[in-house]
Amino acid sequence: MKRRIFQLIFVVILVGLLIYAGLKVMEIISPKVPESSELSYLYIPSGSSLEDLEQQIEQHEFFGDLSTFRLTSKLLGFTNASVRPGKYAIQPGTSYLNLVRLIKSGQQSPVNVVLNNERTLPEVAAKLSRYLEPDSLTFLNAFYADSILNGVGYNDDNLMSLFIPNTYQFMWNTDVESFLERMKKEHEKFWARENRKARADSLGMTPEQIYTLASIVEKESQWKAERPIIAGLYLNRLRTGEKLQADPTVVFALQDFTITRVLYNQLLYDSPFNTYLYEGLPPGPICMASINSIDAVLNAEDHEYLFMCAAPDTTGKHVFAETYAEHLKNASLYRKWLDKMGY
Repeated sequence: MKRRIFQLIFVVILVGLLIYAGLKVMEIISPKVPESSELSYLYIPSGSSLEDLEQQIEQHEFFGDLSTFRLTSKLLGFTNASVRPGKYAIQPGTSYLNLVRLIKSGQQSPVNVVLNNERTLPEVAAKLSRYLEPDSLTFLNAFYADSILNGVGYNDDNLMSLFIPNTYQFMWNTDVESFLERMKKEHEKFWARENRKARADSLGMTPEQIYTLASIVEKESQWKAERPIIAGLYLNRLRTGEKLQADPTVVFALQDFTITRVLYNQLLYDSPFNTYLYEGLPPGPICMASINSIDAVLNAEDHEYLFMCAAPDTTGKHVFAETYAEHLKNASLYRKWLDKMGY
């Protein structure tokens, strides 16, 4: 009896050694990505079968011997269930054996998703589709789907305030719902840092309202030093019940981002985003607000300014006034400068 047990153990060990030796031989002889090549990536879409993967392998510029790949797959027990979607790094010198092991393990290479200066949800959707598996239409449909937005506590007007500009690491096959849940967590972490939520509370505003105002400040000035002054001006107007009368909100309402100078007839365009027609903040942001602009609102300068006008020069800066009479003088100087310059 003991002899049979020892024989069985010997056979198992022998088979194991033969398989191991076969794999080592396969690793040596199997096709490899040339050592001189550059790092490349293999993208496996969600729902891919082993046959789909084989087609990709066959089309990949460094592979092509499917018989060897299939033999390697069988030796490693690689089946349809083993095909895990994602983005995989193909290092120089990678063999079929290493490739199968990599995909079977699901060890993807993360994707750096950069969000910074998008104006609209369609722009965000288009940007994300360049980094992640879902296409722009899939993202966009989700951005306007109540069933999805309710889950994160937003609507299509204020969803932009969920996105804090930064670089985030995701897996390539991240779905839209998972993406939004991650953004919600990043949003909460951002507002918890540096007492931002407490400062918003002290202004009697929600983070979403702060973000909306920050988006207007963002589009009003490229000069960071001006932003706390502009933020203070708009906070003054909100407190006194005066309309914000911010030109960038009219541009957003019209959805014509080629406009460089807002004309009188454009101020009459009826939209809840037009702060010349409607009091208070618009329903949501008019762009993705930078962290600098968000912090400019949270740390707005305390002053009595209620009016601002572009400075009569090419700097893009502004001049500020406490009274309408002062503002009219500033506006007159600016118009004269425009006429002089032939604009």
